[in-house]
Amino acid sequence: MTTISSSWLGLPRPALLGLFLFFCAGFADGALVPFFPLWASSEADIPIGAIGLLFGCYAGGELVAAPLIGGVADRVGRRPVLILSSLGVGCGFLALFFIHGFAATAIVLILTGMCESVLHPTILTAIADVTEPSAHPRWFGMARVSSSAGQILGPACGALLALLSLSTVFLAAGGMLILGGVVMLAALGETIGSRRVGDRQEEEEEEGLSALLPALRDGRLAKLLLWVVLFEISGNWIEAVIPLYARDAGTLSPSGVGALFAYAAALTVGLQMLVSRFAGARSALWLTAGAGLSTIAAFVLLMASPATLSLIAAVSLCSMAQMLVGPLVPTAVNALAPAARRASYMAASSVAVDLKDSLGPSIGTALYALAPRLPWAAGIPLVAIASVGLGLAIGRARQVSGPATAEACFDAEAARPETPAAWSTGPAMEEYS
Repeated sequence: MTTISSSWLGLPRPALLGLFLFFCAGFADGALVPFFPLWASSEADIPIGAIGLLFGCYAGGELVAAPLIGGVADRVGRRPVLILSSLGVGCGFLALFFIHGFAATAIVLILTGMCESVLHPTILTAIADVTEPSAHPRWFGMARVSSSAGQILGPACGALLALLSLSTVFLAAGGMLILGGVVMLAALGETIGSRRVGDRQEEEEEEGLSALLPALRDGRLAKLLLWVVLFEISGNWIEAVIPLYARDAGTLSPSGVGALFAYAAALTVGLQMLVSRFAGARSALWLTAGAGLSTIAAFVLLMASPATLSLIAAVSLCSMAQMLVGPLVPTAVNALAPAARRASYMAASSVAVDLKDSLGPSIGTALYALAPRLPWAAGIPLVAIASVGLGLAIGRARQVSGPATAEACFDAEAARPETPAAWSTGPAMEEYS
């Protein structure tokens, strides 16, 4: 235990705090997302076809804000952005407990989404600031593990709170992110200072919208993110549609839905690093094709039956797909980004996630309103095409960006430093940055 403790103490504090904030965000998502459709349809009396519009309001706030403030962490620093965005999202979730009606809910979700637009990309940027590029795949994999650990406790906590009232899950989700903001305020130091002075000068020369939306001027990134959006839209239907699908079929109660998604998160916690190590020797196309086949198999199971075993197998397969693809995308985006534009590039990649979070639930719930099995039938060809395109785009990004993003970068064993001190932010690390 002493050895383990000293090893963790030797790791860069901003990266560890970033993992903690990912845990808080994962807890909030896990406590909120599985129960939001049930709350909207039962307690808020919102039609099923309109639930996706509320999801779209949250993601729409992110889409509106990302072009304007997505790269703000490159100019004012990572620390203030993480503190304010955590507190803003937390207060937004708390506000959902007190409001009623479609219009008020939509306004709060838009404002909350604007705060959230910079949260995840800035966490990843702060981690990238203080770790070596060869270690990024492993750190991004650990970020997914931390988020999934929160998504175990979040649905479990939500399942208990749902026994009282579905709206109480908003209190748990908001409280956890406010806690994360307070911890960042007390313990996080600024990481932007590790960059070179020349990069700062370049940053000062490149202000404006073009600097905040690198996808407009980097065709490689734009193509990559296009395939990310297409691949993730249908995968998002699992999360958005299954609560309604299971309830209407009489398969699971709201608490059962929470337990199902907690189980899916537990799979990621237990297997993500093992899958990342296995994936290190595989090509991007091999990994995305495997993720696509796993998602298609999940859709086939859901089309066949809404039984409990089918639901468990489906979320297991989708979790495996995300474990294969999840660390690839931020690693590829970070490899394409200039050192002075890391936060801007990560913010551009978050736009792709925001589009998925907006279009996914909207399209999925609309298709479900037409026919319960239509989302699964429509998702099969979409996933098949998108998985191949995504793999080819990531492969081209590796080739263009040079040896720093070669397949060896994805080898977890090769990326592991000999000593924990190799991950610290000493003079050598600053010189490299």
